[in-house]
Parts: sequence; structure tokens; C-alpha cells
Amino acid sequence: MSDRDDQLAKVRNAEGFIAALDQSGGSTPKALKLYGVEESAYANDEEMFDLVHAMRCRICESPAFTGDRILGAILFEMTLDRDIAGKNSAAYLWQEKNVVPFLKVDKGLADEADGVQVMKPMPELDALLEKANARGVFGTKMRSVIKSASESGIRAVVEQQFEIGKRICAAGLVPIIEPEVDINAPDKAEAEAILSGELLSQLDALGDQNVMLKLTLPEETNLYSKHIAHDRIVRVVALSGGYTREEANRRLTRNTGMVASFSRALTEGLSAQQSDDEFDATLDQSIEAIFQASRT
Repeated sequence: MSDRDDQLAKVRNAEGFIAALDQSGGSTPKALKLYGVEESAYANDEEMFDLVHAMRCRICESPAFTGDRILGAILFEMTLDRDIAGKNSAAYLWQEKNVVPFLKVDKGLADEADGVQVMKPMPELDALLEKANARGVFGTKMRSVIKSASESGIRAVVEQQFEIGKRICAAGLVPIIEPEVDINAPDKAEAEAILSGELLSQLDALGDQNVMLKLTLPEETNLYSKHIAHDRIVRVVALSGGYTREEANRRLTRNTGMVASFSRALTEGLSAQQSDDEFDATLDQSIEAIFQASRT
């Protein structure tokens, strides 16, 4: 079997969850602050990205971070261009940790319109997919945001996601389609009901291409059970979306077949000031709690 076959089998069938380590330019200062690194610690973007890469390296190199409990990790493009422990990041994850590498490919969000934020144009997508293939990346991730139960807005989000998702499939990669519903949306449950139907329509029309979904933990328990069972789905993962790790895990446990793909909830409690032993112990507890919530 090829690496890609092994990776597909792992992502589709193994126990575990996906670590989202893909903070980009807009979210990096907040991620660093939560990690105990103030903005005064860096003078420019280059220094900021050096510091966040050091944080990611510390996470990935920790003995707690292995393929025994982690299916995959989502990387920011700049991380894909860097090394971890002297080896390219994607190669390190798969060859040293048995963790499947994914790449964030979107360029951020357009301004809100019709109750949603679609993705900005991606003029360099084909070149990025070519690079991802060359680096041994298995799949991609791209995020839109739904802020209210607008049928036309939600349809636009889902159509854009699947349109680009098909291009990613054609390039030989598995896309994680992420139409996030804002956890603070006043009509969150209604928005999720609309989203559920739009996603099923697109899945039914996919032909022989396979995708993953990354979804906000829903108000209605097991809302996405049909999606999880769909022939075109590799895996359905959940984002933490601003919930605390405890609340995200509690909601995840109720939704059978969903596994986590947490970012902030994964790194909650980690600090640049911790000793390696303290850091590893905190990360181990976080990974174990998310792993157990993902087993339901």
C-alpha cells in the first residue's frame, strides 16, 4: 500500500482526532497571547511567525503528540515550508509521528453579506495543491462562516466550498469542507438545519469524489448522522468554535461518530513559560480528554 492508502485508511477508520495547528496571520497574535507570548515579544510578522512555529514544534515534538491518539494535523502554508526537528513539517508528522498532514488552503474570509462570510478568492490554489502533493500532504482545509439562518447565504457558502472541493479532489487530495456556524448566532439551530440539507444535496451530487466535513458542534444531537454515514464522506470532524475544551468535549460526546478537530481547545492551558515536563503533562491531559470525547 502507498502512503496515501495508509493515510486514507487511518483517517477513515482509526480512533483519534485531528489537531488544528493552522493559525494564520489574523489569528496568530491571539494564539500566541493565550500561549503567554505578548505582542511586545515580537517586532514584525516574521518574528511573530517564528514564535508560533516554535510553539507548533513544541507541540508536535512532545511525546504526548503521536498517531496513537491523533489522526492528523492541519498546517498553515508557512508551516509546510518549514522544518520540525530537522525534517520538513509534513514529512515529520507522517514519518516520525504517524500523523496525517493536512494543509489550510483558504486565504481568509470575505466581508459579511447575506448573513455569511464566504471565502476570499484563491488565485494561487493550483500551485498550492501542487506543492502540497510534492510535500506528501493528504488533504486540505478551507473555512467559511455562517452567522445567521439565511437560506441563500448558506447555499452560497456550501456551493463555493464544494466547487473548490471538487478541484482539490481532482488534484488527488481530500478536502476538509468547513462551513462553520458561529456559536453566537442567535438562530444557530435553524442555521444548522438549513446547512444540513444543503450539505446532503451536495454530497449526493458528488459522483465518485470523497470529502471530509468540519462542522460546528450542533444544537440538535446527532444532526449530522446522515452525513457521517454518507458514501462520499471520509470522516466528519468537529470544530471547537470558541467553546471551552470542557464544553466542546461534552457536546462532542453526545454526537455519535463525530471526532474532534480542535485548535484553541487543544492548546488550552499550554504556556511558553511551562517547563517541558509541565508542558508535556498538560498537552497529554488535553489530548486524552479530546481523544476520549472523540470515541463516542
